[in-house]
Amino acid sequence: MNRRKAIREEEIKMEPNTDANGIADRVREQSPETSNKEIDRETEGRLIRYASMSTEEMSRRIEELEREWDMERLLETNASALTVGAMAAFAATGSRKWLFVPGVVMSFFFQHAVQGWCPPVPVFRRAGVRTRQEIERERYALKVLRGDFDGAGDQDGEAAARTEKALSAVRG
Repeated sequence: MNRRKAIREEEIKMEPNTDANGIADRVREQSPETSNKEIDRETEGRLIRYASMSTEEMSRRIEELEREWDMERLLETNASALTVGAMAAFAATGSRKWLFVPGVVMSFFFQHAVQGWCPPVPVFRRAGVRTRQEIERERYALKVLRGDFDGAGDQDGEAAARTEKALSAVRG
């Protein structure tokens, strides 16, 4: 049996740089405001478009969001690929210069773990790569639009009203 849980509006609001548990989104905090605003603008535009779509289309978008690569996954994959590639080049050539690459990559990765920033982050942010929290905000807002939460979604209401409810659910 699919039971819906009623959630009061104040319970579903989140600060823009924190998740539902109040955990800071360090990548977002360290990113240029222009990148954050562009990502937010694109997310809000998608939510406005999806507000007038069917629940099936919203469900497909939610499934897409579950597969979307976030900043952490992209950085982890790139760091691993560069390190493995450099180590393979070292093994093939015996040239110690290849050991420099994993050292630089791992220092960037360490910096990212400590500060939430490293040199590739601004490049990826300008390309529209989002954090897991940003992706989850869109997913959550789509669930509000779809009517997953009693009292938060209204399938019979106007698309604009449902969109505003979803947007207010993810804004601080």
